[in-house]
Amino acid sequence: MKLALPITSRGCLALIGLTLLVGGCGSGSGATGPISTESGPVRGSRTGAVEEYLGIPYAAAPVGELRWLPPEPHGPWQGVLDAFDFGSECTQPGSSPGVIVGSEDCLFLNVYRPRRRPQAPLPVMVWIHGGALTILSGAFDVPPALLEGDDVIVVSINYRLGVLGFFAHPSLDAEGHLNANYGLMDQQMALRWVRRNIAAFGGDPDRITIFGTSAGALSVYSQLASPIAAGLFDRAIAQSGSYEGLVSYETSIVSISEAQAAGVAFANQLGCSTAACLRALPADRLVAAEPSNTYPILDGAVLTQTPGAAFASGQFNRMPVIAGTSHDDYRFVVAIDYDFGPGPLTPAEYPGAVARMLALPPEDPFVSTVLEQYPLSHYDGSAPIALGAAGTDRVFACPALSADESLAQWVPTYAYEFNDEHAPSFFDRPVSFPLGAYHSSETLYLLNTHLLNAEQLELSRAWIRYWTTFAATGDPNAPGSPVWPLFGAAQEMQSMKPPAPVTESGFATDHMCSFWLP
Repeated sequence: MKLALPITSRGCLALIGLTLLVGGCGSGSGATGPISTESGPVRGSRTGAVEEYLGIPYAAAPVGELRWLPPEPHGPWQGVLDAFDFGSECTQPGSSPGVIVGSEDCLFLNVYRPRRRPQAPLPVMVWIHGGALTILSGAFDVPPALLEGDDVIVVSINYRLGVLGFFAHPSLDAEGHLNANYGLMDQQMALRWVRRNIAAFGGDPDRITIFGTSAGALSVYSQLASPIAAGLFDRAIAQSGSYEGLVSYETSIVSISEAQAAGVAFANQLGCSTAACLRALPADRLVAAEPSNTYPILDGAVLTQTPGAAFASGQFNRMPVIAGTSHDDYRFVVAIDYDFGPGPLTPAEYPGAVARMLALPPEDPFVSTVLEQYPLSHYDGSAPIALGAAGTDRVFACPALSADESLAQWVPTYAYEFNDEHAPSFFDRPVSFPLGAYHSSETLYLLNTHLLNAEQLELSRAWIRYWTTFAATGDPNAPGSPVWPLFGAAQEMQSMKPPAPVTESGFATDHMCSFWLP
């Protein structure tokens, strides 16, 4: 069954970018460094208790003949690089229709480290940004809250997006190089840079954790499944990335032959049939014509099987994993597709909305089955809340449970659910229904905490301690923190709910996973 994911709506994720992960300039109060890297020395800036090294190129610009090639080393630069400002975001649709922003010269990373550091090297957390694999960047508007304990270094990265990052075409793929998943290869190149260079910043190259939310977490799952990512990182955290490739009814991660067929149709639309023609097209024109949905591709090398298949078979990069979702993930999608679109979802529109969520015609019998499972009467007649429940269970929660069950057979797995029903909204406009613990809202507790109240800040501190302790040891448990058990037969998960996390075991029942999972 083809799953059409509204979560890849460009407008919705652009709203996240406006609030949480916008690009900007370093606001340093003084230069720091220089620090030696393989390409030359870099000088950063100080922001409060944090040192920032922004816009460091980790690979050559993938422009001209390097478009749709695996990333290549950057090579040396002359003199000292002033790493005071973010590098360009990768070419992507802007927040207004028809506007394209960014540049193909975008393979930059940012290093954030505490000014006060112990003598021992610090564990490193590498943030892979979300944005449906089509928008956003690794730029933070403020230093990430994870640094508040002075016990980790955080690195954020850019990677190629959309058709420039995930694209297959027979003329390109016949060139004899790794193909299709250029964005995943960029992430791997950045991780190699971190392995080789982070010691100079005070980081431990043997304790690298990758983490991300939404498409960033899908990237985490994909890197766990990628044979050529072996040895590049040591722990993994996936936050609401279970929307593709973890259950059999999600089939948007396609084979190379299917991706090539779609690539030929795309190229024909632009009047191209050869690699030379495609590389000669302006990036803006390519991005303007790209499909709204972008997914990794089963190319046979970078990805040989879906993450779900890899986890079930044990054929993945084995290491400790934290994985989780938000209790009301899909309400985010409902807000974007209805409140911020044609208008609030009405009870009369609910059956059609369920059919669209399932990517099925309204007359399909399974639509009626889902409507019986999620009747409006169970949700006080609220169509947005009912659709949010059905979408969360199908798209996020139950696929995540399937992944947890598979991973736990092979590696230490810690599962969580974010459960703050009063999570603050990062949208710049009101919503007609309670958002609850909506998709990506957990980033407010880990990266940018300025919207949180006192109880939420208490949860944030506990949550950050889990994340940084896991980065240090591979186990989130630390003295003084609520005990977080391994995921196992009892299916215990840590419920992240103010003021303090607690362990719960009713996730599968709450999300009706016996209905969704075979």
